[in-house]
Amino acid sequence: MINNADISLFSLMLKRSIRKYEMVLLMINGVIGAGIFGLPSKAFRETGSWSLVAFLVCAIAVYFIILCFAEVSSRFDKTGGPYVYALEAFGPLPAFVTGWLLLLSRFLTYAALINLLVTYLTVFNHWFGTDQGRVITITGLTLMFGLINHVGIRNTTSVNNFLAVGKMTALIIFILAGLFFINPDYFPASPPPSFTTFSATVLVLMFSFGGFESVLVNSGEVQNPGKTLPFALLVAPLIIATTYLLIQFVCIETLPDLATSEKPLAEAAEKFMGRGGAIFIAIGALLSIAGTLNAIMLVGSRLPYAFSQEGQFPGVFSFVHPRYHTPTWSLLLFLVVTIIVSLYNTFIDAATISAITRVMIYAIVCIALIRLRRRSTTEAVFRVRYGNVVAVIGFILTIWLLSGSPLNKMRDVIISVAVGIVIYFFVRRKK
Repeated sequence: MINNADISLFSLMLKRSIRKYEMVLLMINGVIGAGIFGLPSKAFRETGSWSLVAFLVCAIAVYFIILCFAEVSSRFDKTGGPYVYALEAFGPLPAFVTGWLLLLSRFLTYAALINLLVTYLTVFNHWFGTDQGRVITITGLTLMFGLINHVGIRNTTSVNNFLAVGKMTALIIFILAGLFFINPDYFPASPPPSFTTFSATVLVLMFSFGGFESVLVNSGEVQNPGKTLPFALLVAPLIIATTYLLIQFVCIETLPDLATSEKPLAEAAEKFMGRGGAIFIAIGALLSIAGTLNAIMLVGSRLPYAFSQEGQFPGVFSFVHPRYHTPTWSLLLFLVVTIIVSLYNTFIDAATISAITRVMIYAIVCIALIRLRRRSTTEAVFRVRYGNVVAVIGFILTIWLLSGSPLNKMRDVIISVAVGIVIYFFVRRKK
């Protein structure tokens, strides 16, 4: 039985502490993870010098989708992001499916990246590659990020700002130093790749551009979200896309063995900055992954809270700590499940399924823009010119991306969604 004192704790609100430029940094942290430290070689191996075009096409495709997110997000100030958008546009069940996909993507992205982080740590000590080392590292780091997120949003954003600046500093130094050592002889005149190969490469690159959608879950902790969210959505991707293109150019121009490289940035840095440069980039990679993991913990831990606020999860997950103003039980649930998923998944499997769930969410939000323009009573603070056309283009792009998904991974996503629907009806019946 919940007494009056408990009810007062459940009614506490999350604190609006995330400012405009902190949201930009949070979005950069949520997007620039580990992908850019490995994908340059993959893209170059498939498409050669056309990999620069593949990065550009991927950035343009993502920007069409981001424009839809910018308008839709400006209508809402509640915690939940795409989940709340779908609830307003389509109703409870489609909203739950959207939120469930978002929650799955957070579990899987976290699992993929923390396993990759353990792999990077083996460069410094092989103990991290042992079964014991892997379990201790994954569990310890996840508990650390959970504690940081529990003691308050200001602490979380401070850590996020530090990691985002550290990550961008390493990448900017890599770019600026590399531009002084470019060798035109390394730039091959590659023949145009086939449409199928080019499309598959763009789909792979989508993993490195995804993650912005999850940051929007924290709308309930953002100052002036109607203006802050569109600003961050429009500014952060431009910084990210420019960074990616310059990194790919430097890798092509400085690393002759780019196509076969497993750690392209570290190996390229070693070419023009020596062994110290390679270690510096490895540290930058660790900061990058850690920053993304911290951002995922922040976002994912708010999803059960958002479900509970709408009556689609048990009410206990609406509990907000009276001192720290963070959703304690929602965070604990995310933390425990994340550790389990991380210990029982590999980087590749988790990353592939995560990418599929992300693209599904993009498709839902593109359709939601058209729906909300017709039926929403809340006016959009930011409005996209020719928004319906942009939404249709964005939806077509998501279908194109999903068409290249492996069938077995698509099957796994469908099974996971079915499990979520069972939970939805179980909670509804219990109520």
